[in-house]
Amino acid sequence: MYETLSQIDNIRLNFSEGGLLYMNITLAIIMFGVALDIKYEHFKNIIQFPKSAILGIFSQIVVLPALTYLLVMALNPPPSIAMGMILIAACPGGNISNFISALAKANVALSVSLTAVSTLAATFVTPINFAFWGGMYVNYFEKAKHLNIPIEIDFLQMAQTVFILLGLPLILGMWFGHKFPELSMKYQKKIRITSIVLYMTFIAGALIANAKYIPSVIIPLGFVVLLLNAQTLFTGYFVGTIFRISRADRRTISIETGIQNSGLALVLIFNPKLFDANGGMAFMAAWWGIWQMITGIGLAYLLSKIRLTDYSPLKVSTNDK
Repeated sequence: MYETLSQIDNIRLNFSEGGLLYMNITLAIIMFGVALDIKYEHFKNIIQFPKSAILGIFSQIVVLPALTYLLVMALNPPPSIAMGMILIAACPGGNISNFISALAKANVALSVSLTAVSTLAATFVTPINFAFWGGMYVNYFEKAKHLNIPIEIDFLQMAQTVFILLGLPLILGMWFGHKFPELSMKYQKKIRITSIVLYMTFIAGALIANAKYIPSVIIPLGFVVLLLNAQTLFTGYFVGTIFRISRADRRTISIETGIQNSGLALVLIFNPKLFDANGGMAFMAAWWGIWQMITGIGLAYLLSKIRLTDYSPLKVSTNDK
């Protein structure tokens, strides 16, 4: 695998400023649509039923990046792929995690609460996690020091980008949903579907523009994505099982930990002040964005066929009282 992808560290993808603007707008629309579903009581749920919420946050912010780092060490992929894996693990939950939780008959309220908290916290948590684990990777793998992949990134620039693209749309969407509930309910489904379609067209367009690189990376990189996806989904369920929370909540934490915001990762990767369209990182994030939808929806379908006696779709499990 390493020899097949050995040249990927030197690839800089073709990407225009217009394409980056399109991606930024798309991500903002996605987060606005997600925020329309978030109510203030979701944050209250975390205070009233803290166990599953704390475990979900702990799984996503602490356990997932740590296990991803161990996976990177075990696989020893090209450094740009490794940095892409670490960046994905540092991102908050993905925009379709709530939808997948509903399909899987998991705890939807907990899912929405975790999405809200992780997204708001991402302004600081994502740059901190990436700088910490990315820095450890560079110190351990001497060869990574010679890459044109900045590890000592501008923390404020990264935090500013995350806040503008995630924080502001989330706050605006929550305010709009609270101020105009009927209007939000009427259009939130259309906004969500539109945003996902726009996001997929962006990934498709980016891949088409750089089609010449696909044959040499798509299969070996797919293997890495498969392993990372399996690890992220297992991480959340493992944490929930150890601490004996309800099965519905285990499903939720597994999905929230396993579905990461690849759109944010791509925006950061294509930012010329951060990673300047590094090919390995970009292909990793794009492949991840496609594959997690496939596995997430497939897993949700399978889980929906398994009956849960402690399932409660409207509130956090009473087992957490």
